[in-house]
Amino acid sequence: MSDTDNFKQPKHSRAKKHRHTDGFVHKPNHIQKSGSIGFGSDNLRKNGKIESSQVDNFDQPDGFHAGVQPLINSMPSTLNKSLINTDPRRRSVPEESPKKIAKAKKPKKIRSKRYKIIKRSILSVLAIFILIGGFLGYKFWKNSTQIFGGGGIFGFFDSTKLRGEDQGRVNILIAGNSEDDPGHAGASLTDSIMLVSLDTANNTGFMMSIPRDLWVSYGVKNCAVGLQGKINAAYVCGEQIKFHESGYPDGGMGLLEKIVERDFGVDINYYAKINYRAFKDAVNAVGGIDLTIKTNDPRGLYDGNIAKVDGGPLKLSNGVNHLNGQTALNLARARCDASCYGYTSGDFDRTNYQRQMLLALKDKALSVGVLSNPTKISSLLDAAGNNVKTDFKTNEARRLYDILKNINNHSIKSIGLADSDVKLVQTATVNGTSLVRPVVGMSDFSQIKSFMKKLTSNDPVVKEDATAVVLNGSGTSGLAQRKANILTSKGLNIKAVANASKERPSTVVVMLNGSQKTATKAYLEQTFKTTVTTDTATYTEAKNYQVDFVIILGQNEPK
Repeated sequence: MSDTDNFKQPKHSRAKKHRHTDGFVHKPNHIQKSGSIGFGSDNLRKNGKIESSQVDNFDQPDGFHAGVQPLINSMPSTLNKSLINTDPRRRSVPEESPKKIAKAKKPKKIRSKRYKIIKRSILSVLAIFILIGGFLGYKFWKNSTQIFGGGGIFGFFDSTKLRGEDQGRVNILIAGNSEDDPGHAGASLTDSIMLVSLDTANNTGFMMSIPRDLWVSYGVKNCAVGLQGKINAAYVCGEQIKFHESGYPDGGMGLLEKIVERDFGVDINYYAKINYRAFKDAVNAVGGIDLTIKTNDPRGLYDGNIAKVDGGPLKLSNGVNHLNGQTALNLARARCDASCYGYTSGDFDRTNYQRQMLLALKDKALSVGVLSNPTKISSLLDAAGNNVKTDFKTNEARRLYDILKNINNHSIKSIGLADSDVKLVQTATVNGTSLVRPVVGMSDFSQIKSFMKKLTSNDPVVKEDATAVVLNGSGTSGLAQRKANILTSKGLNIKAVANASKERPSTVVVMLNGSQKTATKAYLEQTFKTTVTTDTATYTEAKNYQVDFVIILGQNEPK
């Protein structure tokens, strides 16, 4: 019998040379794997004996019959599991061919290529952001040096308290002219003057237009326009004489600021001078603004004095109108000298529309749609950089932004000195010159100062603006006027000072119409050390006055 038939072991211990039979390769025993080609004599022997269970077992996998592949974990621990092919669809081979190696590596190349594409895309996006940021940063730097009074570009990333904020109010004087348009008649005249006052404690404020034709004293010599004239020429005067005074900006804005402080009784904390082009470009930069036109004329508003080259004539219907920069500028500059309709109050209508447009521009400029748009930010920077000058430093401008974004437009009053509920100024003609003056008289700004004090004060007594009469029943001459002066400085509106019908031992305060003015009532009780009464039957002389309080001084009053 042959060696194979007797299942004898090879005579030599070293491995035999591989034999080839019908194209099949007989593998060495030491690398045999279970499966379709895993049958050898060693597998049939255990301790030199043939396992009976394997004799004539035609169900054993022999390369021609399907076999069940054992799990890796069920294999003998001595078997090299790295050599096991667990894929039943593929036959085990001792070595991977070069082609198969290339195919195996192909997914890695695809992953690597995808990674590179993603990486390059991210880097490209970052590069774009860096370029945009650098471009805007350069514009910030370039324009900030032209606009602001110092602080540098890094001031925008920090903020500091504004002047006046400790007192709860910041006042900003804004003036606009056409210096960017030298061909325009009177280009240097500040035809738009406005006081913006922000109540930083209560997130409220007001915008008040100062009529360009308001007659004032310039308070300086050697001014080509004279010692007095319209307030819109004050800037020209200050520029001409090179105005320089401690506590004020140099030049025209400094002189204008001093005049407003003197005649209106307010402290100006900052100024901003704006060329009309800045207003036009800013409106265009934010995509235009919406404005409601409301006139007594059913046709709306019309001004035929605007030249065609400037987008004229100006014609707007009643209701909401969407304005581009040029139309907004035309409305801001409209004079309605002739060939116009819809201006029932003349120049006062123009200033009213100016205030409305500034509020609309503020809302649009601070909106998310603008602040998140690099193109619009860039356009706003260009509009401001070439045409705006202010004494705000950059870190103060940042603080101003933080304040403004917290103030709703409905919390900002729009005030005109000629408004029906104010009526502090009126038009007049003096020596053939059309001008605006205080109602109480030429150069008499007392009522305007009192009105401004009420507007700008956070003192509840001042805000109540109570009216009062002081009667002298003390027997001390002049005491009533001295007390009246003290009450006026506190914010009361003293309507009359007179003698009482008789002397009284102690001071009496009679309340007639002041039941809602609780702060004033408490102040009077504390000041005169008495309790306010409503007894007009006993103090009959109080009924002669139409005021909130009647104060009758007594002999106990300090002299």
